[in-house]
Amino acid sequence: MLLGLLTAIAASICYGTGSVLQAVGSRKSARREAAATARTQHGGPSLSSTAKAAMTWEFMVGTVLDFVGFGLGALAARLLPLFLSQTVISANLVITAVLSVKLLGIRLSRAEWGSIAVVCSALVLLATAAGAEGSGHTSLATHWWLLVVSVLLMGGGAVAVRLLGARAAIVAGLLSGLGFGALGVGVRVLNGVDPFDLGRLLSDPALYAILVAGVGGMYLHTVALQIGSVNGATAALVVGETVLPGAIGVLWLGDASRAGFAWMAVLGFVLAVGGAVGVAWFGTEPEGGARRDVSPTPPLPETLRG
Repeated sequence: MLLGLLTAIAASICYGTGSVLQAVGSRKSARREAAATARTQHGGPSLSSTAKAAMTWEFMVGTVLDFVGFGLGALAARLLPLFLSQTVISANLVITAVLSVKLLGIRLSRAEWGSIAVVCSALVLLATAAGAEGSGHTSLATHWWLLVVSVLLMGGGAVAVRLLGARAAIVAGLLSGLGFGALGVGVRVLNGVDPFDLGRLLSDPALYAILVAGVGGMYLHTVALQIGSVNGATAALVVGETVLPGAIGVLWLGDASRAGFAWMAVLGFVLAVGGAVGVAWFGTEPEGGARRDVSPTPPLPETLRG
């Protein structure tokens, strides 16, 4: 349990730091692309502008941290119940919020700090209540369903970005979170890992669900960072990657709380999601730009500002 918690915390730090660095790179690229109107007809970022955002050094360093966080998160998903591992990893919201003050010049309100405190308190409750993780053994049909759902979520997210344009930040953040949640479930149920069997690994649909959900989730998260509040987009991601995997872990994978602590696990889970929603609600930057970055670079045009 202790090793799993330490691994999940390390993953959270990597993800939180990576998100802010990616936001810095995305916004720097968005300012350059604004003059070239590299946007869809609905005001969202084009695939070209998203690709260029990924080529900034800040974004690349953030991506490396994401890969490290992915490896640590995958290990945590196999060592802890999903409702605990995914929630602890989702605490990267706290890291994101604190670093965004320094690197993005964002000022957090009392309501946002209060929501962050709720998330931290919820994590303490969850860690106290968590019991042993389930076996993770499921039928192959479940793995196929995971792949189908991952494809539908990521494909639907790409369509939503094109249709909603600059209004797609929270939707993109939520769907990217669902993608990362599907990734966590895939890692948990993946065949051929322990003991290692390359044939079983490559023939398991869960492996390809992990790839689809991971790549699609990264793309949608990048879009959300380009067009919206970094804290709001990250909070939406937190909800997506926490609620669904936690429910699946309890209902299908045998995850459970300690005897007599179910109420604490439920309370901690609800508070964690509620705190994340609070950050998403209070962290959305006003239309007038009162929470814009205070760096000397020119502000984004109205169609690109979150």
